[in-house]
Amino acid sequence: MPNLSRRQFLSRTGMLAGGTYPAMLAMGMLRAAPVKPFKLEGRHSGKHVIILGAGLAGMTAAYELLKQGYQCTILEARNRSGGRCWSVRSNSTNTETDQPVQTARFDEGLYYNAGPSRIPHHHQLTLHYCKELKVPIQVYNNVNEASYFFSEGKGRLSYKKVRAREIHNDVRGYMCEMLAKAIDNKQLDAAMTKEDGEKIIEYLKAEGGLEPDKLYKGLSRRGYKVSPGAGNKAGELADPYRLSDILSSGLMDPDFYNVAEYTYELQMSMFQAIGGMDMIAKALEKEVGRNILFNSEVSSIKNTPGGVAIVYKNKEGEHTLNGDLCICTIPLPVLSNIEHNFSADVSRAIDYISYISTGKIGLQFKRRFWEEDEQVYGGITHTNNELTQIFYPSYDYLSQKGILVGYYNFNDKAKKTGGLNYQQREQLALEKGSLIHPQYKTEFENSFSVSWHKTKYSLGGWALYSNEERQTVYKAMLQPDKQVYFAGEHLTYLNAWMAGAFESARSVVDAVHARSMSGN
Repeated sequence: MPNLSRRQFLSRTGMLAGGTYPAMLAMGMLRAAPVKPFKLEGRHSGKHVIILGAGLAGMTAAYELLKQGYQCTILEARNRSGGRCWSVRSNSTNTETDQPVQTARFDEGLYYNAGPSRIPHHHQLTLHYCKELKVPIQVYNNVNEASYFFSEGKGRLSYKKVRAREIHNDVRGYMCEMLAKAIDNKQLDAAMTKEDGEKIIEYLKAEGGLEPDKLYKGLSRRGYKVSPGAGNKAGELADPYRLSDILSSGLMDPDFYNVAEYTYELQMSMFQAIGGMDMIAKALEKEVGRNILFNSEVSSIKNTPGGVAIVYKNKEGEHTLNGDLCICTIPLPVLSNIEHNFSADVSRAIDYISYISTGKIGLQFKRRFWEEDEQVYGGITHTNNELTQIFYPSYDYLSQKGILVGYYNFNDKAKKTGGLNYQQREQLALEKGSLIHPQYKTEFENSFSVSWHKTKYSLGGWALYSNEERQTVYKAMLQPDKQVYFAGEHLTYLNAWMAGAFESARSVVDAVHARSMSGN
């Protein structure tokens, strides 16, 4: 970047505001989901809408259409509702493409969210449905400075668990030190006034905890080696890690960027449904369950001159269901293997759009050692190995047992992990996790893993798009193919979030109702 000034560089990377380049890349790419009045004009009786999939989008569409007098039938291939909005509990089962059926053996009352686990505070539509459906929520602790960074590298800090607060404050301090020196030497911007420079330096000294000589030497905000106490126990500060050690150990590599603090969708406050995210799905099922045909696997979707014809199979055999309109919420990797007579553009989009590979494992332990021994209450530990992330539960604090998300990984790491059998995944999670928490070796009880890109009826975590794909294949599916409409998180800018399912459902219901009321 030879023609880029220092001020432009700092401005673009967000470092003056405490940000980073990947955080700036993430900002603004996903929109919020505001609550919009959803008062459809007029009621319609008699029109039959067949909805494919009893996930959040499908059930929400049925919920809103039923209010307006429509007849709805929901076909769901699984024996449960919710789709990817799923909390694994005792006796939960899952089927992957090349694995036997897996059954969870967690204790009663324990669970982990295999799918979505967080609700951003600005996803008002999700919060609206929680309120309307009477699903209580609680704060989700997404950012915790007491969690850890763990790097398998070559530096002095490699293979050592270090508190997030230590790295955050040390890096912030060294960056502010360098900026303060640059400004003080008038190397940042010749047009800056003396007064402006002094103000920025004072800000940087406070932001980075710099000494009067503008050097970073560590301070209490990064934690104590010996905690303060009563009497003469003033506490003993730990020395900061050297910047060279942090760099050589890989702790400033992309695996440890502060995305969780800066990305719009992950900023606190965040929430979760009390008792598991599937409480949202269960609340919707309570409203529309009488309209759901479970264990009904769709094999054909056809537009007909007078409506739609859906062929599905259940335990009794093959059936054909006819309706006036159809709302298809089936994930596209699954839909691509279903017979249909869609247009060439829609068919091409279904086959072209990719989904992320991702997986999680829940590990049940005899006691919550992360709280008792290490004072970690919620939050995420980041690694650069196959685990990628360890999630600590943000519920039932100080109770006896608990379930950690032992890994939450993506892309190549998820493919590698998903290629293992269930026992091998468990061994990997325990082996790598015990490097951070030795208590794994004595406290572990059982596990349950989910590889979403290999899970039947999902075949992926969520849709992925490039900017070019947003203008081509994405747009091809925003309009109905004759009598078939498409809905789900994959047809929004809120991919991976429950808000995408809700937003898409409302949009399609609005379109279906407008069409019906116009007589088409």
